[in-house]
Amino acid sequence: MAGSLADNALWLRSFHPSPGAGAQLVCFPHAGGSASSFFSLSRSLTPEIDVLSVQYPGRQDRRREECVGDITELAELAFGALDADARIEYPFAFLGHSMGAIVAFEVALRFARRTGRGPIWLFVSGRRAPSRRRDEGLDFDDDASVVARLRELGGTNEQFLEDEELLATILPVARNDYRAIENYAGAPDATVDCPITALVGDRDPQTTIDEASAWEKHSSKGFDLRVFPGSHFFLEEHQSGVTSVILASLRG
Repeated sequence: MAGSLADNALWLRSFHPSPGAGAQLVCFPHAGGSASSFFSLSRSLTPEIDVLSVQYPGRQDRRREECVGDITELAELAFGALDADARIEYPFAFLGHSMGAIVAFEVALRFARRTGRGPIWLFVSGRRAPSRRRDEGLDFDDDASVVARLRELGGTNEQFLEDEELLATILPVARNDYRAIENYAGAPDATVDCPITALVGDRDPQTTIDEASAWEKHSSKGFDLRVFPGSHFFLEEHQSGVTSVILASLRG
């Protein structure tokens, strides 16, 4: 399902190229997020890990494109682009935060099924397992409801939420992504043929420790759970700890 080389290049950002690194880490952003959310993590993993960040349509330099409103379609498009991109080199691992954890999981499944080689490790952060579903009770058509969710989860500059013009650029993307992940219904018994490490904040309103632990049933090669102090965006507060987990895993 690969497009042109130019189209494929739109999907990946490399903020700190690390040629000769021992492994690659492909990062998938959260709902409403963009590739740049992994800029700092990329810097901290350089030069040992070559970090590539996925840029979904509809944000930043792809803002003129329509957002993809279905997780399965998004994963299909991302897989096609990544599979055709010469920058993707084996061995590679995936990291996804929140909605990105599910997108990373779905893309990993496609790599294994269609190319015979998937990621060597899957890091899933701030998201309950595909086999765990619950109704978030979010009114996607109500701006106030979407803004309240953005505030609850954190990770969005309050200035953006208070400024009408800035908020107008955020809301359509956030609404699209929240609806997409809410409607996602993956195979409850799907597994990847690589270890999974689940990362979760102990006060995350979107993912309990029990829901994060359920990722264990989605790997045929082992599972590890790492709990950090904090809420949904604990990655920002505990970047050094997250970096240590990734490096220790991929060095092995």
